[in-house]
Amino acid sequence: MEASGSAVKICGISTFEIYHHCADVGVDWIGMVFFKKSPRHLELSTAAALAQRSDKELDPASRPGRVALVVDADDAYLEAIISHARPDMLQLHGHEKPARIAEIKQRFGLPVMPVISVSSANDIAQASEVAELADWILFDAQPSPDSDGLPGGTGSSFDWSYLAGFKNDTPWMLAGGLNAGNVREAISISDARAVDISSGVEKNRGEKSKSAISAFVQAAKLR
Repeated sequence: MEASGSAVKICGISTFEIYHHCADVGVDWIGMVFFKKSPRHLELSTAAALAQRSDKELDPASRPGRVALVVDADDAYLEAIISHARPDMLQLHGHEKPARIAEIKQRFGLPVMPVISVSSANDIAQASEVAELADWILFDAQPSPDSDGLPGGTGSSFDWSYLAGFKNDTPWMLAGGLNAGNVREAISISDARAVDISSGVEKNRGEKSKSAISAFVQAAKLR
C-alpha cells in the first residue's frame, strides 16, 4: 500500500468525484465520517452509493482503502455502517475504552484504529493501553473548547516533537493541523510513516479541494 514517503489518508470524503481523484493521485485511504455533528457526516445511503460506485469503477489496485470514522457508536449503528459502507477499517474517534475496542474488533472482525487525543507529551503514553488491540493508532490533536463538539477535523495541531522517538510494533498515523506546507516538517520531526488530513485540504468547510489534495499527497510522499 505504501509507496515512497509517508502513506496518506484523506478524511471526510463525501463525493465520488473526490474519491476518484484520491485514487488518481495515490492516496492510500479515504475516511468516511459517521458523526452527525460533523459537516462531513455521511448518511448511510450516500455511503452505500459511494462504496458501490468505487468498487465498480475504480481499479482495485489503486482504490484507496475505506476507513469508517465513528464516535462512540453502538453495535446497531456499527452494523449498519459496515453493511452500507463496507469499510476496510474502523476509526474509533470517541472515548472507547480498551474493553470496548476489543469487543468491536471481535464482534465485527475488522481492523480497528483507536484515536489518541494529544495535548501534552504525557498523552502519547496512552498508546500502550490500546496498542495490542489496535491494527493502527491515530495521534490527533485534542479538540479545542470552541470545536463545537467535534473530535477531529478542526485544524488544531499539537507539538510533533512529542512523537519523536516513539516506537511501537503497531503502525500509527499523525493527524491534526496538517497541510501541504507543513507536512514535510511534521514527518521529519515525528518520523510519521502515515499522515491523515481533513480540513487542510478543503476549500470550504466539508468541501474538499482536488488541487489541495494533490499538493498534500505530493509533499507527504516525497522522501
